[in-house]
Amino acid sequence: MAKKPNLLFFGIDSLRRNHMSHYGYGRLTTPHITKYAEGGITFDNCFSAHIPTTPGYSNMLTGRDCFGTDVVALGQKAIIDGVPVLAEILRDNGYNTTCVGFQGNAGGRGYDTYLSFPGWGPDHDDGRAHKAENLNAVAIPELERLAKEDKPFMLFLRHMDPHSPYLAPAPFDNMFFQGDAFDPNDKRMQKVYDFKPFGDYIKSWVPEGCTNPDYVIAQYDGAVAYMDSCIQQILTKLHDLNLEEDTIVIFVSDHGETLYDHDCYFDHHGMYDPTLVVPFAVVWKNHLPAGVRIKDYMQLKDVTPTLLEIMGIKVDLPSKAAA
Repeated sequence: MAKKPNLLFFGIDSLRRNHMSHYGYGRLTTPHITKYAEGGITFDNCFSAHIPTTPGYSNMLTGRDCFGTDVVALGQKAIIDGVPVLAEILRDNGYNTTCVGFQGNAGGRGYDTYLSFPGWGPDHDDGRAHKAENLNAVAIPELERLAKEDKPFMLFLRHMDPHSPYLAPAPFDNMFFQGDAFDPNDKRMQKVYDFKPFGDYIKSWVPEGCTNPDYVIAQYDGAVAYMDSCIQQILTKLHDLNLEEDTIVIFVSDHGETLYDHDCYFDHHGMYDPTLVVPFAVVWKNHLPAGVRIKDYMQLKDVTPTLLEIMGIKVDLPSKAAA
């Protein structure tokens, strides 16, 4: 084992906790994440206190809330001067650091290597978005490269599949829906299309004539299940490289997602649980206890101090962030 543990960081955008089977959802959306996370500690009440992505990750990766990062909006480019992020802390402690898919964000500062992948809309002839496969095509070779180095590593992977547009490829597109998406007597999607300005964006990727919001929710769930299957490929590679006992693996999200809730549709708006409550699980095989569920409340700003304590790295962080 390396002197310090590696860190494999699954930062999953817009992953709604109560749409994960790992958290009791009725649809089997995250069987692979569940199997792996059961080998470690799952936090059942983790809150993203500041949304959307940029303030969420800024909190998560600094151990500070928005008053300590000065980041409160999506488009902000920088955390306040003098506040280190996790990648910088680890780099200063001898780590190789690689970021996949998060360059340019305020929270994505400080990595040695930046890699990108097509991760937004349709990118194949089938008209679907193969986001997680595109990520794997970049991330798996990078994991192999990092494994050959003498230094411990941090590999940050930003998965975009649960972020709209929800366009997982077959068979995940129809995995959770076999009904009628185009019933002209079903008027439930009309208020979604009337929800300006987001209605026009939603209409751009939902099939023309779709009237059933359950179809769109099933597309979200299918995107999560598709991502979960691709994450298993990375976990398999970690196993095959004989790195599981040397590597801390975490699953976390910057915020959740509103689907057909609270008059906020298929995005992440509003101060409601679907957006604010996020998954967080940490696994370090044969080092951390397995099968633990923690009910106590925590916030994203607690992620970095928790990881640093587990890794045995001492850094002065704000007293209100907790490990």
